[in-house]
Amino acid sequence: MEEILKRVNNVEDLRKLDIKEQEKLAEEIRALIIEIVSKNGGHLASNLGVVELTIALHSVFETPNDSIIWDVGHQTYVHKILTGRKDKMSTLRQLNGISGFPKTSESEFDCFNTGHSSTSISVALGMARANKLENKKEKVIAVIGDGALTGGMAQEALNDAGSSNADITVILNDNEMSISKNVGGITCFLSKLRTKRFYTKTNSKLKMITLKIPIIGKFIVKLAQKIKQGIKQIFIPKMYYEDIGFTYLGPVDGHNIEKLENVLKTSKTIKGPVLIHVVTKKGKGYKFAEENPDRFHSTSSFDIETGLPKKEKKDDYSKIFGKKLIELAKKDEKIVAISAAMIDGTGLNEFKKIFPHRIFDVGIAEQHALGMAAGMAKKGFKPVVPIYSSFYQRAYDQVIHDICIQNLPVVMCVDRAGIVGNDGETHQGIFDMSFFSLIPNITIMAPKNFEELEKMLEFAINLNSPVVIRYPRGGEGEYKFEKCDDINLGKAEVLKSGQDLTIIAIGKMVERAVEVSNLLMKQGINCEVINSRFLKPLDSNIIEASIRKTKNVITIEDGILRGGLGTSVSELINECRIPDVKFKSYGYEDTFVKHGSISELEKLNGLDAENIALNVQILQNQSAL
Repeated sequence: MEEILKRVNNVEDLRKLDIKEQEKLAEEIRALIIEIVSKNGGHLASNLGVVELTIALHSVFETPNDSIIWDVGHQTYVHKILTGRKDKMSTLRQLNGISGFPKTSESEFDCFNTGHSSTSISVALGMARANKLENKKEKVIAVIGDGALTGGMAQEALNDAGSSNADITVILNDNEMSISKNVGGITCFLSKLRTKRFYTKTNSKLKMITLKIPIIGKFIVKLAQKIKQGIKQIFIPKMYYEDIGFTYLGPVDGHNIEKLENVLKTSKTIKGPVLIHVVTKKGKGYKFAEENPDRFHSTSSFDIETGLPKKEKKDDYSKIFGKKLIELAKKDEKIVAISAAMIDGTGLNEFKKIFPHRIFDVGIAEQHALGMAAGMAKKGFKPVVPIYSSFYQRAYDQVIHDICIQNLPVVMCVDRAGIVGNDGETHQGIFDMSFFSLIPNITIMAPKNFEELEKMLEFAINLNSPVVIRYPRGGEGEYKFEKCDDINLGKAEVLKSGQDLTIIAIGKMVERAVEVSNLLMKQGINCEVINSRFLKPLDSNIIEASIRKTKNVITIEDGILRGGLGTSVSELINECRIPDVKFKSYGYEDTFVKHGSISELEKLNGLDAENIALNVQILQNQSAL
């Protein structure tokens, strides 16, 4: 039999298929996604769960004129396959290849860039209101997962949309998962809503039968509609969505294309905000992903037959953090951990097993996580809050308003700091040093290796004031440091003495500084290497003394240059009035960094050891570092 997928190169081809062909297409798309992700890595479980939903959406709606906003956007592989990018999917998440998220620069079908959770309803409502102001009839659809509904922004948008009378359709993709299993009251509420299958089915059949009754049939239906709310309260307590202004449709089987298309067609006839409750299974169609949807949420390359990673998984910073936190928590019962739906990703699984009553997963709600941490700190506890760097951006006000103004002892562990690679602009953690450094009453540290992370965590918990510890994705580098001094507030570490050039680095880039110094040593340039350790407070004594000695200085950091280590050292040079200093900083320019492997992106941005060493030599020959 001819493969259906070969015939489908765009949405027009899709719309020519009958239901049986669509079902076969779904199977073939699943196989293609499994094959691609097994080689390239990526978000597997979420994409396997929306195959039929995506087919139905593009079959019923007139995309790209109608706009689909994908919340988070990591589940858009099917969408990309159906919208003209099938033959490019082998380049998924590769440098200069197809992004793992929607990108307006890639296709007109990607109508809005997304990468973070809980934003889609706000964006869709904005587009729907814009359409209304211009008297346009295009449809706007937001596709959001149940996990994303725990985000405050989604609830704010639902509240506004419900009373807006805007023509917006919200597809609630209910798979009972975000990255980890969902938690909280909204999860309980949705589990109750799933019982609406019985109510909806019964209601529809009764209506059809009643309408056939001569003369009084229509009257009975109208009467029934008046008491509809009472019936709902019998079968479905707290019909939240209809109460705030949405027309609620569902729940509907998210893997039945025919039923999906029927409910989507119905939604097109309804004026005002509509919410369609779709129940799907994360990892659908691949046994290992169905059984372990959290492990296959975002995965490296793996063997399709066994589901096992192709590369042996070694210790990483998240695991080391988790192990050390357990050790410290055994000695101090005031230590608690707070997670924003990332217990596994931030290394807290074992902590949860050992201290189930001292860990709090608040869902995708970073603002709430930090606000709650402040409350616990105020009552004498020592909250430790590991969140990815790019997600800490969402809780900036809470760090300032709730934590730092009151100087509360919250330890903010910034995981995935620096370049994370293939997920691209929305996930690169290059801004945290800059935006945290602006805040008073905060200490900022970054470890050069695992041992230093352990020492910094212990130091931070006992400091009794707000602390940020940032560390990268993955593990240590290959270089083995000979020493790791104890941590003292604002104290740097001199790793190597030299007279010609001062190299100051922080975090993972300390190893890069050593690599650069070794390359320059071969060219006769003797370098002094300083592990800054602290961005704030900066060790002005050690750094000033070194700069006065060499009069040549470079800084290396895995963050945006403006507001980071380079800025701090430059300010120190000016404040201390050190004359005739040749200075250059290496980091990421004022830009968003695209997707690619970490090594490719560092080389592209001139941050690999060879590029830095060569640049230093050229500048030195020009007598202007």
